[in-house]
Amino acid sequence: MGIGHWALGIGNWEWGIGNWAQEAEVQRSRGAEGKILTATSPLLPCSPAPSSPSSPLSPSSPSSPSSPSSPSSPSSPSSSSSPSSPSSPSSPHSPLPDMIYSDFISPQTQFYQLTVPFQLESGEVLIGVQVAYRTWGQLNAQGDNGVLICHALTGSADADDWWEPLFGSGKAFNPDRNFIVCSNILGSCYGTTGPTTINPTTRKPYGVSFPKITIRDMVRLQAVLLEYLGVQSLRFVIGGSLGGMQALEWALLYPEKVKGIAPIAVSGRHSAWCIGLSEAQRQAIYADPNWQGGNYTLDAPPNQGLAVARMMAMSTYRSWDSFTTRFGRQYDASEKFAIASYLQHQGQKLTERFDANTYITLTHAMDGHDIARDRTDPNLSDYESVLGSIQQPTLVVAIDSDILYPPVEQQELANLIPNAQLSWLKSTHGHDAFLIDMAALNEIIQQNHEFVLF
Repeated sequence: MGIGHWALGIGNWEWGIGNWAQEAEVQRSRGAEGKILTATSPLLPCSPAPSSPSSPLSPSSPSSPSSPSSPSSPSSPSSSSSPSSPSSPSSPHSPLPDMIYSDFISPQTQFYQLTVPFQLESGEVLIGVQVAYRTWGQLNAQGDNGVLICHALTGSADADDWWEPLFGSGKAFNPDRNFIVCSNILGSCYGTTGPTTINPTTRKPYGVSFPKITIRDMVRLQAVLLEYLGVQSLRFVIGGSLGGMQALEWALLYPEKVKGIAPIAVSGRHSAWCIGLSEAQRQAIYADPNWQGGNYTLDAPPNQGLAVARMMAMSTYRSWDSFTTRFGRQYDASEKFAIASYLQHQGQKLTERFDANTYITLTHAMDGHDIARDRTDPNLSDYESVLGSIQQPTLVVAIDSDILYPPVEQQELANLIPNAQLSWLKSTHGHDAFLIDMAALNEIIQQNHEFVLF
């Protein structure tokens, strides 16, 4: 949590595909390729992607199928001490008309548009899918120095904003050595296709009609982007919360292409505790009179419901000790409890930068997270055996004060994944510590370099 397309009726899709070369090849075989929107495009200026290595991806055996970052307003291009994309546009982009949250997308963001349908795990298809992404560093000639950062519920591709202390020479994300990629996830509202996107069929925003998506759909779309960028393999995939769910699925969907993973503050399947909290938040949105069954207008969104949902979520992203130390029973100038004013402020802030249908879509996807769900390999029939099949070195990071994804869940991952190391991020801040205690997190990653090959 924030705590951080295929033509129908053509052939059968094997969800256990083992590498993104195969996935991209299937798309090409169906008659089209993706395209990047360049500065000459009438839709959206964007810099070209890195050159692809000349050697094609070697096919691997198919595997069995298987917050909250807070984007800030666009900042000026990074200084020499801060990493920035070598291919960043020299001037701000002109967002597509349906990108209503473009103010929260940095000028360095690039966009890749598929010109083939993208099939979801449900069988539904999306047409004209767009992916917003950022890159840092240079892809080497072998295409094997990739690092993928996966963001959390309300995050964006601007990882150097919300994880800035982890970027730089000698740090976890070293652009001098690695080609680092972070893309906005499918279903979000920061540049990648989601509920706020214009449906090319109806010419209206998808809204509540946006199809159900899964964590695996997010990962498969990332794989298509990486194929386009020429990334042959990833040194590691890392993410916290919802980002950690993606990291786990990467290890299972593309085992030959991922050398290591680092799931942070996450579980291998969403618990009843998390599902219950998500449902309470969704019900707060549904109870807003402006919800209108999800068919609200841009000038009258269900802001009160979304704000209340965020207030609930923020209470689980922190801890008893964090709130007690910071707020206690203090009153503010308006004679409200300081904690009440803080939560109301956080709720209001989210309504200014996030969409209610997007929140519904992504929390449903998180509730569906279960790495053992619908595996077709008979040898991977249960949760324990699926985790046991992950062979990559795995750095599992637990936060000792996390009440949303309690440490027992990370201990389970570390116990069941054969080559896993459990590390502790000790903090009073609760689940959000991976976005607060970033210097300590950077140190954990660096100290465990044998598990994440940075």
